[in-house]
Amino acid sequence: MTDTPTAVFRRATDALLAHDMAAFTALYANDAVMEFPFAPPGRPERLDGRAAVESYLDGYTDMVNIQRIHDVVVHETADPDVIIAEMAASGLVVASGAPYTARYIAVLTITGGLIRHYRDYWNPMLFQQVSA
Repeated sequence: MTDTPTAVFRRATDALLAHDMAAFTALYANDAVMEFPFAPPGRPERLDGRAAVESYLDGYTDMVNIQRIHDVVVHETADPDVIIAEMAASGLVVASGAPYTARYIAVLTITGGLIRHYRDYWNPMLFQQVSA
């Protein structure tokens, strides 16, 4: 199994589709950083460490049932450890059954087969839809 940043990103999206958050967070380094520059008020802008990522994502699959990841484009950068990923995730809001689609742009630093840094540019207005 290859450990290129793109391959690790693909494994992460596969884990999301499988609703396997343990496999998803296992792709993070122990000292990984996850950032949300557009975090809504009351939500974290930064998570430090795999344990913080695990805690943040606890219950995620109880809120959103991701059924499809599409429109995926991965851009390589001048730094071989950094990729920029564009994608959309579609599924259902579990509480209401309403359709859910979100578009994401993420900047990832991946070394040694692990995500070291994940900066997630997503629409914070969607948080209201999921948490309502």
